[in-house]
Amino acid sequence: MVGHTASDSPPTVAVKIFSAGVAACVADIITFPLDTAKVRLQIQGECLTSSAVRYKGVLGTIITLAKTEGPVKLYSGLPAGLQRQISFASLRIGLYDTVQEFFTTGKEASLGSKISAGLTTGGVAVFIGQPTEVVKVRLQAQSHLHGPKPRYTGTYNAYRIIATTEGLTGLWKGTTPNLTRNVIINCTELVTYDLMKETLVKNKLLADDVPCHFVSAVVAGFCTTVLSSPVDVVKTRFVNSSPGRYTSVPSCAMMMLTREGPSAFFKGFVPSFLRLGSWNIIMFVCFEQLKRELMKSRQTMDCAT
Repeated sequence: MVGHTASDSPPTVAVKIFSAGVAACVADIITFPLDTAKVRLQIQGECLTSSAVRYKGVLGTIITLAKTEGPVKLYSGLPAGLQRQISFASLRIGLYDTVQEFFTTGKEASLGSKISAGLTTGGVAVFIGQPTEVVKVRLQAQSHLHGPKPRYTGTYNAYRIIATTEGLTGLWKGTTPNLTRNVIINCTELVTYDLMKETLVKNKLLADDVPCHFVSAVVAGFCTTVLSSPVDVVKTRFVNSSPGRYTSVPSCAMMMLTREGPSAFFKGFVPSFLRLGSWNIIMFVCFEQLKRELMKSRQTMDCAT
């Protein structure tokens, strides 16, 4: 995923981490309404009252949310989302190449070293950034369906209430399904992107530039959505649940299966793909261009001095 030409210097670890964090934040700001729609569709079925608002499709969910709760609600939890990207993306994407080199024994990275790097960076990112994931999901899921008074008034209020009412462990609720989800996403997303870009460039189908990054990101986004959707839905349900609703992650999955059937595990699939696909495109294109421009600027400064 380094992707530099002969005339370019390979980007440093600091440049990769910074570029990944900035690119992920840009992608999150643009695609956040799709993520909110995905969360609402995933938790649909938990509230079984007849008065519950029903969401239909991506556009329908976004329109319903905007009409019933206001357009601003589409960005509820964005601060936590950006905090999540700074901790998640900067680590799992920024350190991917460096960790991959650690696992590489030959001159070229093997599929095994790519997967190992994805597993490692994804796992570390989850343990560090899980509290931001919990707060983001809860704020996105929060609506008048929970009662006239919202559970949380804002991002930092959510951190405080969760920590005081559920203990510090509450901020790491759902770490197991989120770890599973992110391991799947990280391996599939980064490895597929890396392999796709490598194939396109080596076979001279596309140059290592924006069109190549675009195609690679779309393929990576689709493959990632297919593999991660069931775990993602269970993670969202479990993280958003009130204390005592589910005794464990497996019980959450089993309850979903018995009450709603196998299709429940793919609720929100379309917004998930639109979200992951568009997020991957924006993030990877920005990431590749930003790290390239930063290295050019560094070379210019070095030459000037």
